[in-house]
Amino acid sequence: MNPESGSPPSPPVEPPRRRRSRTAAWVVAAGLIAVTAGSYSAAATPRPVITVAALAGTDWRAQQIVGIVNVERLKHGCGRVTANGKLTVAAQAHSDDMASRGYYEHATPDGQDPGARLTSAGYPWTRWGENIGKGAKDPRTAMTAWMKSSAHRSNILNCAFKEIGVGVSMRPNGPWWTQDFAAR
Repeated sequence: MNPESGSPPSPPVEPPRRRRSRTAAWVVAAGLIAVTAGSYSAAATPRPVITVAALAGTDWRAQQIVGIVNVERLKHGCGRVTANGKLTVAAQAHSDDMASRGYYEHATPDGQDPGARLTSAGYPWTRWGENIGKGAKDPRTAMTAWMKSSAHRSNILNCAFKEIGVGVSMRPNGPWWTQDFAAR
């Protein structure tokens, strides 16, 4: 536990790949939570490519997270992830929901897990991963915390993920951060 954040990391769980089926689907929630203080420097690294249409109207903090994610992925041999509007809507809704209802979990109090939220947002995923964070005051601090956690880092550097959505809620007792990674 980091004394500055007060939030201990939870054990990692990677969701299984989903086979496309018109009749049935199942999902497993990923238990990836951690926030620690730190800083990030992206000096002398390639500039990330961000799909502007998918981020239109998105908080600048979420846009910066996508950029830093792509810098990290490029440094570690993965291709860039592209911002996806449906993933962004799902991530933002989860950050807002955690903030408004006062919980800090991947599954909502009603039991809806990240896979179900992505499906509800209209994203036809074959695999997904989610990182959440609470308390990091800026995108660099949030990304530093995630990169220091092996479970979060594995989502960020998972080359199988091709798209991302990021949500941040700046409500009191936060901020609340959500990264949703996925592939179709």
